Amino acid sequence: MTLPIQSIDEPGRRPPPEVAMVLRQEVASILHRNSTAFPGAQPVSFTRKHLDELLRDDYYVCEKSDGIRYLLYLAADEGNNECHYFIDRKNDYWYIDEGSLHFPLPGNLQAFHKGTILDGELVMDAHSDGRMEPRYLVFDCLAMDGQSLMSRELSKRLGYFQEQVFKPYKKLLDDFPEERQFQPFFLDLKSMQMAYGIRMIFEDVIKNLKHDNDGLIFTALHSEYKPGTDPHILKWKDAEENTVDFKWRLKFPIVEPDEQDRAEGITEPFIDFDSTPPVELHANYGNGKYGFFAPLHLEDDEWEILKGLEEPLDDRVVEVYMDNQKRWRFYRFRDDKSDGNHISVVNSVIESIQDAVTRDELENHSKNVRDNWKARDKAKARK
Repeated sequence: MTLPIQSIDEPGRRPPPEVAMVLRQEVASILHRNSTAFPGAQPVSFTRKHLDELLRDDYYVCEKSDGIRYLLYLAADEGNNECHYFIDRKNDYWYIDEGSLHFPLPGNLQAFHKGTILDGELVMDAHSDGRMEPRYLVFDCLAMDGQSLMSRELSKRLGYFQEQVFKPYKKLLDDFPEERQFQPFFLDLKSMQMAYGIRMIFEDVIKNLKHDNDGLIFTALHSEYKPGTDPHILKWKDAEENTVDFKWRLKFPIVEPDEQDRAEGITEPFIDFDSTPPVELHANYGNGKYGFFAPLHLEDDEWEILKGLEEPLDDRVVEVYMDNQKRWRFYRFRDDKSDGNHISVVNSVIESIQDAVTRDELENHSKNVRDNWKARDKAKARK
């Protein structure tokens, strides 16, 4: 019997490198891309100028789950058996131990989807009875049964997912509830609202989540899916929750031996791995090049906790935030990412921090967003 996913950081087994290479080529071919790099879209940080963007264009809004972002590849192996892979932002593939995981075609319980690529967030839902339940929340669909959907608008992409994948999958579990215990995770559709439904997202959706949330995502309704940074996907967070990913470098000092050291036979200068070291944050300038950006403020008690992890610490990707004294502070490691944010993203987040839009401002703005949306609908109807 296959157990549910125990860790959203490692949701399956890595295939051999040569298999992963073939899978990347398959995905690139389905999406008509020359590159085998990670094809996922990345949002930009929400700033004050985007308030006008919401007035001009139609956007969907959903809550931003605090999980791990993966693409989900529904495929077939060489023997034409159903198989599934998560694809992380490092472009690593994770084979999912199947259990009874099955995504049937509409009206055909035995057939299954292949050449289908979904975009979403893997979270761990905490239930009142203590159960932890992995759930994959879909917010986009890149391809369906070998056909790329990236040139279609968001409502069409989500419509394909809902009708072709989600409804048959949900019906399967409704008809065979005994299979639920064998699922490595559960599939769900993100709750999407029109951009003026911000208050509903805050008051109805986020309050009833069984996992953590760290903001909102606005996605343009009529734009195509764009790999890489997409200016039509907007990530909103409270100013104090805006974070940046850097690589950090620990600058351990070289110290002269003191009297006690000499008594223990240490006579040469040595690297002090015990005291709290100065920390440098290095930004990603592209093509594997990093440059010093700013120092990170690390408290002695934080360093003691980090040392207690008893794992390599230097040269890792870290997520940091800016405190009320304008100092960068450690939040968590981002081992799911091989690189820190590009310098353009760093500057965008800093702009977002300095030019922050509050929740109250967003909610108060929603009436104007709704009025403009309705006016565009009327104009289209007249045409």
